[in-house]
Amino acid sequence: MTPLFLGPIGDAFNVILTPLYYAVSGVLLAWHWIFSHLGLDPEGGASWALSIIGLTLVIRAALIPLFVRQIKASRNMQLMQPKVKELQKKYGHDRERLAQETMKLYKDAGTNPFASCLPILLQMPIFFSLFRLIDEASDGISHGFLSEEKARHFGDAMLFGKFEISASFTQSGGSTAVQVLAAFLVVAMTATTFTTQRQLMSKNMPPSALSGPYAQQQKMLLYILPVVFAVGGIAFPIGVLLYWTTSNLWTMGQQFYVIRNNPAPGTDAEKAKIERDRRRAEAKGLPDPTLPAVGEGTDTAVETERRPQQRQQPKRQPKSQRSSQSPSKSPSQNGQRGQRNPAKKKNGNKR
Repeated sequence: MTPLFLGPIGDAFNVILTPLYYAVSGVLLAWHWIFSHLGLDPEGGASWALSIIGLTLVIRAALIPLFVRQIKASRNMQLMQPKVKELQKKYGHDRERLAQETMKLYKDAGTNPFASCLPILLQMPIFFSLFRLIDEASDGISHGFLSEEKARHFGDAMLFGKFEISASFTQSGGSTAVQVLAAFLVVAMTATTFTTQRQLMSKNMPPSALSGPYAQQQKMLLYILPVVFAVGGIAFPIGVLLYWTTSNLWTMGQQFYVIRNNPAPGTDAEKAKIERDRRRAEAKGLPDPTLPAVGEGTDTAVETERRPQQRQQPKRQPKSQRSSQSPSKSPSQNGQRGQRNPAKKKNGNKR
């Protein structure tokens, strides 16, 4: 029963989670129906554990558009770090002005520093709804589309006949096997979280982005998130640990694919992709894709230099302009012209 001082907060929390109970339980029961018709025991732990994994895959597939947005936001943040450093040098003495100019820079670039946290933030309510769904199912409390009978089967399901899905490291019922499995899943959850963050920082971040406030934030998350999951994970039921570990494996594989095929500019991942493309083209007998094609780049510039430039014909000036320019000649030229004219006139008289 919810304590009195937590009554309004608990009611608001239930209102928020109620739609998620129906969504999570609906997808969970759909996968359970599929695995049951494939021959698995409907009351066994294998069918329910695989249903949790199927639920994870559906949720992560639905979050792919947000993941793409997260990748774009993270990449924009990396490319903006040189400009952020310039603002820090310029307004380092005025923190308020620095914050204003930084937010203006983010707004002009069309990016949001909090967009990189969207997938995690949106998964947290789903995580809590699944946590309560499994935790209270062991007591026969149903939520969403789960009936009391289904909830009891779900809470009492035994994985491999030894591990109760609703058990945790702290509530193992004295079973050493449950504690060993829970500890293994906690370590796997922590390791996958650390590896995912480490992979992003070591391969898909340019050197300019490895310093500054954004890099410091990433480094903090690199070490803080695994510790938080490790400390809190000992209280998670085995079913929830299965969900979170599967979700982390999905994130790690999805991020590996993006980094390999669409790396950020100026990173080690981009250099590795260029080298792979060059080797692939060489094996197929194709021209090196890293070099400019014929007629492009340097060849075009060379041909332009070799090509003779077209001579421009002088324009004929009107008589008014020629007459206006004639007085500008030097006196010596006028004198010579004056000496020649009498000679011509004299010769003309002789004839």
